[in-house]
Amino acid sequence: MVWSGSWVAERLGVELVGDAELRELLGLALRRNPKRAHLLVSHVLGKHVPQYPSVVYGAGFQLGRRVRELLGEAGARHAVVLGYAETATGLGHAVADGLGTAPYLHSTRRPVAGVARAGGFEESHSHATSHLLLPEDPDLLTGDAAAARPAAPAGEAGADDPAGADAADAVLVLVDDEFSTGNTVLNTIRALHERYPRNRYVIVALADMRSPADRGRLAEFAAEIGARVDLVARNAGTVRLPDGVLEKGQALVAAEEAAQDHARAQDQDLSQGAGAPRPCTRVDLRWPAGVPDGGRHGFTPEHRARLEAALPAMADRIAAALDDTARRVLVLGFEELMYAPLRLGTALEDRLDAEIRYSTTTRSPVLAVDDPGYAIRTRLVFPAHDDPADGPGARYAYNVAGAGFDAVVAVVDSTADTAGLHAPDGLLARLAPHTAQVLLAVVPSYVPADAIPAVSAPPAVPAPVSVSVSVPAKASAAPSASDRQEEPRMLPEPLRGPAFSSYAPDEVGWLLQDLSDTELEAPTEEREEAIQSGGAHYAESLPVEYQPSDQYQDLFKAALDLSAARIARAVGTVTETVLAERGPRPVLVSLARAGTPVGVLMRRWARHRHGVDLPHYAVSIVRGRGIDANALRWLAAHHNPADVVFVDGWTGKGAITRELASAIAEFEDADGTEGFNPEIAVLADPGGCVRTYGTREDFLIPSACLNSTVSGLISRTVLRSDLVGPDDFHGAKFYRELAGSDVSGHFLDTVADRFGEVADAVDADAKELLTADRAPTWEGWAAVERISEEYGIHDVNLVKPGVGETTRVLLRRVPWKILAKRGAGADLEHIRLLAEQRGVPVEEVDALPYTCVGLIHPKYTRGATGADGKAVESK
Repeated sequence: MVWSGSWVAERLGVELVGDAELRELLGLALRRNPKRAHLLVSHVLGKHVPQYPSVVYGAGFQLGRRVRELLGEAGARHAVVLGYAETATGLGHAVADGLGTAPYLHSTRRPVAGVARAGGFEESHSHATSHLLLPEDPDLLTGDAAAARPAAPAGEAGADDPAGADAADAVLVLVDDEFSTGNTVLNTIRALHERYPRNRYVIVALADMRSPADRGRLAEFAAEIGARVDLVARNAGTVRLPDGVLEKGQALVAAEEAAQDHARAQDQDLSQGAGAPRPCTRVDLRWPAGVPDGGRHGFTPEHRARLEAALPAMADRIAAALDDTARRVLVLGFEELMYAPLRLGTALEDRLDAEIRYSTTTRSPVLAVDDPGYAIRTRLVFPAHDDPADGPGARYAYNVAGAGFDAVVAVVDSTADTAGLHAPDGLLARLAPHTAQVLLAVVPSYVPADAIPAVSAPPAVPAPVSVSVSVPAKASAAPSASDRQEEPRMLPEPLRGPAFSSYAPDEVGWLLQDLSDTELEAPTEEREEAIQSGGAHYAESLPVEYQPSDQYQDLFKAALDLSAARIARAVGTVTETVLAERGPRPVLVSLARAGTPVGVLMRRWARHRHGVDLPHYAVSIVRGRGIDANALRWLAAHHNPADVVFVDGWTGKGAITRELASAIAEFEDADGTEGFNPEIAVLADPGGCVRTYGTREDFLIPSACLNSTVSGLISRTVLRSDLVGPDDFHGAKFYRELAGSDVSGHFLDTVADRFGEVADAVDADAKELLTADRAPTWEGWAAVERISEEYGIHDVNLVKPGVGETTRVLLRRVPWKILAKRGAGADLEHIRLLAEQRGVPVEEVDALPYTCVGLIHPKYTRGATGADGKAVESK
C-alpha cells in the first residue's frame, strides 16, 4: 500500500523515522500555517481520517490502561486527566475511561458565560492557539477533588488506599495527540505546578515525536520543578525536516491552491454542494439529563456510568432512522465534541451489520490533494455555526467527500445547532451531495448549574503571550452573555412567583412592574365607550376580573379533560419545530398573558423530552403602542437577541403578528440593537398568520376560558403614562385575593401529564411540518375584512375571530353577536354559556374559516344600536 505521507516526503524531503508501526499510524499533509507547514495526520485519532470507532476508542483506552499500570491502583484512584482541544478531547476521554476512576477535563476555545476560568494557555504551532480551562468544580485541578475521593470498598482494587490522601499525591495526566517539542504540555505543567504543586505528572500521547535535542528536556524539567514526570506513548519516532522546509511548504501550498482554484473555475465545480438544501432527518437521542456533552466543564466517573447505560438506546434510535440500504455509515463529530459521537459510533458498531466510521469537523485549514500518497484527499468547507468567540470563519470536514458513505450522522452540541448549520452553505448542505442520507443528532450543551451570565463585566481573558500559560490567583469574571451592549439603564430583574404570580419561580420571569396596589379596574361598558370614542386606550385600564360561576368552572374542567391530549400534542409540535429551526436553546419570550401558559408548557416539553431548561420570560405588547422596549433592552443585555423566540397562545386575524413585526423594526432602528426575529410561535394558528405553530385548527384552548385564574393570577398588561415612565417596564397586577379560584397549575399539570402518550404523534407532526410549506396565508385577515363589511361594522378591530378571541370578547368587551360555524360542537359549549349569561345572540353561519367569531358592539355607547338597529342591554 502507498504510504499516505509519500506525496509530501517526495516534494519537501520530509522524513518520518521511527518504529515499524509509525507509518501505519501517521500520514503527512500540508497546511497554510506561518509556524509549521507540515501536519502529522493520525489514522487512529478520529479527526481528519474516518476510522472505525472501536479503533479510535481502543487506542485511547489502552493508553489509559498503561497509565493505570504505571501508577498502580492507588495512584490511578487519585488521578485527574486533562485533554487538549481540539484534537485530543476524545482521546483524553478514552484515556480517562482506561484509567477507570479518573475525572476528566479538557481545554476549550469556547468561553462560557458565568463559568470562571481556572487557567488558560497558548499552543504555539496550532492554527487556533488560545485555550481556556473551565472546570465546574474549582478543586478539580488543585488535586483536592482527587485527594478527597473516597477509598474503595473492602475487597475491591484500591481498598488499601486511604481516603483523604494529600492533594500533592493526586497525579495529573495530560493527554495530547502528539508530543513533539513538548512546549505546550511542559508550560502547562509549570504554570499549574506553581499554583497547585503535586508530586507527579504523566504525559500521554499517541506519538512521541520529539527530536533527539528535545528528548533530554523532560528529565531536566522534572528536576527543575521537583516532581516526577513520565511519558506514555503508543508509538515513537521523529520527523526530519530539511533546511528551508517551512518556506518550501508554504510555496507548495500556494501553488497547489492556485492550480485547484483554476481547475474549479474551468470546470465550474459544484462539488461543495451549494444550492437547494436536501432534507435532513433529525434524530432525538434522548440524551440522559444531567450528563455533560463532554469534558469542557468536567466529566466524572458517575457521568461515565450514566452515559454507558444510555448508549444502547441512543444507538438504537439512530439505527432506526438509517435507511435499510445504508451499508457504510460515517458518524461525524463536531470540533471539540469528539467523545459523544465516538461512543455513539462504538455503540452503533455493536448493533448494525454495516461498516461504521468516525471522524470530526475541525477549524484547522489543511490543503487537500486527491492522491493516495497524501493524507487529506478531499475537504468540505463551511462557515462556523456555533457563534465562536473569535468571530466567524471557515470550518472543514476532511476525507468525507468521495468516500462512498451511504449515510452521514452529524453529531453536534446544541450550541452549534444554529441557522448556520442548516444554511444553504452550511455543513448539512455540504454533506448532502456526497451521501444518500444525512441524519442530525444534537447533544444538549452542558452548562454548570451555578453559571450566572455576567451582564456588564467585560471579557476577562488576558491577552495571551506566545507559548505561555496563565493561572489567575482568583477566578476572573466570565465574558458577558452579550457583548453587543451593556444595560443602558438599571432595569430591574424579572418578577417571579410566588411574590408575583402563582407560577413557580423557574417557570417564567415577568419583565413587568407590579401595579397590584393601583386601582385600575373599570366597568366593562364604561371601558368600551371610552375605547371606541377615542377617550382612552384599552391598555390604560383593566376590566373587572370575571368571576366564573360553578357551572362555568365545571365546563372549564370538562373542556380541559377533553382537550388535554390535543393541547399536549400541539405544545410538543410547536416546541420541536422551534428547537429544530431556531436552535437548541432558544429563549422563550411569551406575550403576556395569553402566551405565558403556552410558554410554560413549551419549557416543560423541552425539559421532559430533551432534558433542557429553556429560559422563559413574559413581556407586554399593546396593539397600537408596540412592544415594551425596555423589556427588549433587558433581553438584549442578557441573551443573544437571535435566540429569542416570541410565543403566543393563538392567532386571530393576525393583528399582534403585524404589531410585533412593526414594533421590532421600530425598536431596532431607534435603539441600534439588531437580531430579534419578529416571528411568533403559537399553539394554534387558525388565521394562517404565522409559520411556526402546533396546529392550524381552531379549537378550544381551555386557558382562553378564564382570565387571571388560569394565567398565574396576573392581569392584562397596563401601559399608562402616569404609571409607566420611559425607563419602566409595562405594568400588571397580581390578584393574590383570587388564589382560592386559581387553576393555573392544574391546567399546566393536566396537559403535561399527557406528554408521554402524544410523543409519537408529535414526532410525526413535527417531521411533516418541517418539510411542509408553512408560509402564512392570511386567510383569517381576509375573512375578517369580509365580515366587517357584511355586518356593517367597518372596523376590523371589532371583529375577533377564533375560539380564543371570541372568549375574550365575552369576558372583557361589550359583545354584539357571536357567529358560530354551523355544526360546531363541544369547542363552543363555553361560548354558548357565556353568550347566554350576557344576553348575546349566537348566529350559525356557513363558510366560516373559524369555529366562531366574536363581534364587539360597533360604535358603542350605553344607548347605541348596532348596524341592524338592535340595542344591546348593559349587563
